[in-house]
Amino acid sequence: MSALTMRKTVLSPAFLVGVGFVLFQTWILLEPQQPLFERPIHLSVALVLLFLYRPLTAFWIPRPIRISLDGLAILGSISVGAYYLTEFGRLTTRMENVSPVFDLDVYAGVLLVGLLLEGARRAVGWILVAVLGVSIAYAFWGNALPGWMSFRGFGLEEAIEISTMTTAGVLGITTSTSVSFIFYFILFGAFYAAVGGGQLFIDLAIRGAGRATGGTAKAAVISSSLMGSISGSAVANVVSTGVLTIPLMKRTGLSAHRAAGIEAISSTGGQLMPPIMGVAAFVMAEMLNVPYVTIALAGLIPALAFYLALLAVVDLSARRSGIRALTAEEVSSVDPILPRLHLLLPPLILIGALLSGYSAAYSAVVASVSCLVVPFLSRHTWIGWEELVTGLRDAPKQAAEVAVPIAGIGLVIAVAIQSNLALKFAGSLVDMAEGSIFLSLAIAMLGCIIMGMGLPTVAAYIIGAVLFVPAIQDLGVEPLAAHFFIFYYCVLSMVTPPVALASFAAAGVGDAPVIKTSMSAFGFSLVAFFVPFSFVFDSAVLWQGTAAEIALGAAALLLSTALWAIAFGGWCGRSLGWAARAVIGAAGLVSVIAPSGSSWWFGGIFVGWSAVLVIVVLSRRAPGVIQAKLAD
Repeated sequence: MSALTMRKTVLSPAFLVGVGFVLFQTWILLEPQQPLFERPIHLSVALVLLFLYRPLTAFWIPRPIRISLDGLAILGSISVGAYYLTEFGRLTTRMENVSPVFDLDVYAGVLLVGLLLEGARRAVGWILVAVLGVSIAYAFWGNALPGWMSFRGFGLEEAIEISTMTTAGVLGITTSTSVSFIFYFILFGAFYAAVGGGQLFIDLAIRGAGRATGGTAKAAVISSSLMGSISGSAVANVVSTGVLTIPLMKRTGLSAHRAAGIEAISSTGGQLMPPIMGVAAFVMAEMLNVPYVTIALAGLIPALAFYLALLAVVDLSARRSGIRALTAEEVSSVDPILPRLHLLLPPLILIGALLSGYSAAYSAVVASVSCLVVPFLSRHTWIGWEELVTGLRDAPKQAAEVAVPIAGIGLVIAVAIQSNLALKFAGSLVDMAEGSIFLSLAIAMLGCIIMGMGLPTVAAYIIGAVLFVPAIQDLGVEPLAAHFFIFYYCVLSMVTPPVALASFAAAGVGDAPVIKTSMSAFGFSLVAFFVPFSFVFDSAVLWQGTAAEIALGAAALLLSTALWAIAFGGWCGRSLGWAARAVIGAAGLVSVIAPSGSSWWFGGIFVGWSAVLVIVVLSRRAPGVIQAKLAD
C-alpha cells in the first residue's frame, strides 16, 4: 500500500466510521450497556458501513441518482440509530402488548426493515431477501394459508412491535451474537491475516505435505483447515487460499474442476474447525445459552474426523490416479518457516484464554492485541502502519457484512415463534416421520441442504434450528446434538449442487466449469456426509462425558470414516473395483450411523476392516491376481 493510498484510506469516511465501530465495541466490552442501547447502535453503524463499502452498482441508474440513493440509505441508517438513542428510556421500560405503539415507532420500524432488506441484498444477494419477504408476507397474510400453516396474522403495529421494539426480532439473538461474539472474532481474524498469519498457514501446509503423494491437494486441505480455524467463512477461505492452492494442484496433474472442488470442500469444512468456527456456531452458543468454548470443544472431534477423512480420500485418490507430488525446487520456493514460526502464538493465545475460562469476546480481543505485538519478536516479521490500517479497514467491513444479514434473519425468528409456526412445524414433522428418528433426521438433513442453497450458512442454520430442532429434540435427541446436526448440514450446503456458493467461488478462482466443480466438491463431501448421525447417537463425539467415553467415541468415529475414505478413494494397496468399494463403503456407513459400541457398530467395523485386511494381504501375496479381480 503506497503512502498516498494509505492516506486516502485513513481519511475516507468508511475507514473513520470503522475505527469508531472498533472503539464502540471496545467500550461496551469494558463497560457493558443495556441491550436496547448496544444492539441498535451496533446495527445502525453496521448499516452505514455496508452502504459505504457496497454502493449501488446498477449501472442502468444514472450515477447522480445512485449516489443520492446511497446517501439516503446512510442518512436513514443514522436516523434509525438516533431514534433508538432518543427513545431508549421509553423502549426499555415499556410493556410489550400493553404499552402503546406510536406513529414514530412505526415509521422507524418500517425504515429499519427496509434498510435491512436492501442491506441483505447488497451483502448476500436476492435469495435471502426473498426468504425475508416470504416471512414478512406470512406475518400479515398467514390467515390465507390452509391447515396447520394458518394463523390469524399480525397488524402493522403488532408486527413492528415484535420485530423492532424489543430484544427479540431484529434486535434479538442474532444481533446479540453479532455484538457479543462475532465482531471480536472477526477483529482477530482480520488482524491475524494482516500480519501474515494466513500466509504462514498456507506455507506450512505446502512445506509439510507438498512432497507427499497428492501433496498439493493435501496442502489445500491442511491450509484450508488452518485458515478455517481463524476465518469461519467458506467463501473467504476459498478466495484466500485457493488463489495459491488451485494453480498448484492443476500444475501437478489435477483437472481444474477437481482442484477447485477439493479447495471448495476443504474451505467449507473451515466452518466446523475450532477455535473460530462459522458465524452460526456463535449463534448456537446464544441459542443454547452455553459458553462458546463448549461449542468449540463439541466441534473438535467432528472437525478432525471431517478433515482426516478428506485427507485420506485425497491421498488414496491421488495414488489411484497417479497425481505427482511437488518437486523439491517447488517446495523450497516457499519462504522459510522458522523465522515466522512465532506467528502461531496469537491463535495459541486465543485458545489458551478460552480454555482458561475468559469470555469469548475478551479472549478474542487479547488475541487481536497480540497480533500487533508478536510480529516484533523477529526482525523478519516486523509490521508497520500498513498492517494496522489493513486490519482496522477489514475488520469493521467484514463485521458489517455479517451483522446486517443476520439481523434480518431475526425477522424470520420473530414471525416463526410469535405465530407458533415453529411448534406446529415440529409437530407436523414428527407426524410425517411417524415417530421414526432416522426418517426425521433424514427430512431435517434434506431441509437444511435445500435451505442452504444460496443462503449464508448462518441464515440456513437459524431457520433450520427454529423449524427442525424442536422436532428432533421431541424424539429424545440432546439439544447440543440436535443443533450440531442442523449446523453440520447447513455447512455442507455450501458445496451441494445446484446452488453451492463455495464451489462457485472456487470455480471462479480456478477458471473451472461451475457444475463440474460443484459435483466434484459434493463428491468429496460424501466421505464425511453422515458424520452428524454419529453424534446424534453418541454424545461423546461432541465432547460430552468422561475422558474414556470421549476417547472411545472419537476412535469409533475415526475408524468408521476411514472405511468411507477407502471406499471413496478407491485404493487399498491396489486400485479397488466397485464391488470391493461397495462392501467397504456399506460397512463404513453402518458403523458411522450406529451408536458406538453397539452390535451394529461392531458388525460394520468388523466387516469393513476385515475386507480391507484381506485385500491388503492378497494384494501383497498375489498382486497380479488381485489387480485383475479388483480393477475397474
